This record gives sequence, C-alpha cells and structure tokens, in this order.
Amino acid sequence: MPIDGVNGVTTNAMTNAMTSVTGTSSDTATTGTTGTDGSGFAASLGNAVDGLQQLQSDSKTLALKAVTGNLDDIHDATIASTRAQVTLELVAAVRNKGVDAFNEIMRMQA
Repeated sequence: MPIDGVNGVTTNAMTNAMTSVTGTSSDTATTGTTGTDGSGFAASLGNAVDGLQQLQSDSKTLALKAVTGNLDDIHDATIASTRAQVTLELVAAVRNKGVDAFNEIMRMQA
C-alpha cells in the first residue's frame, strides 16, 4: 500500500476552516476587511465539525466491517480511524485556542 493513502489527514472542511482562521481565505483577500460578527469563523468551524463527523462515521463503518469479516484490507480501517483521531485532536485544539482567546478578551475588558 502506498504511503500516499496516509497523506491529507485533514478533510477539505478542516483545511478550509484553518485557512479562514489564518486569514488567508480568498474572501478576506478580495475584500480587504473581515467581519466582526464571527459568522465566518463559526461557519468554518461548523464545516470542520461536519467533516469530522463524516470521518468518524466512515471509521465506524469500516471498523464494523473489519469485525464482521467483510473488510478485505484492514489498512483501510486503520487509516480511517487514524484520520478521525487526528482530525478530532485538531478540531479540539482549535476550539481550545478559541476559548482561550475569548477568555483573554473578557479579561481585558474587565
């Protein structure tokens, strides 16, 4: 099995979310301003969570096939499980950083 199957651990939704967080999205580049209501970040994070749920669903499906003996290649289940795990850790880290930033802003206002 080629190593290429392991590359691209994040989903397109997570990649888009990280692009929006870093401020390099095409919307920000073309308009030159960013919204202050946070809707772009919320939408990106929502898309990332949806992508994570899809990865976890695929992982569970492949794990069930592996347990029942209907899976030809166990590597597919292992890769799907690892992708779901790494993406979950990434989404949790982004969430934690967002909460930390919010708390810091609240401390500055007090």
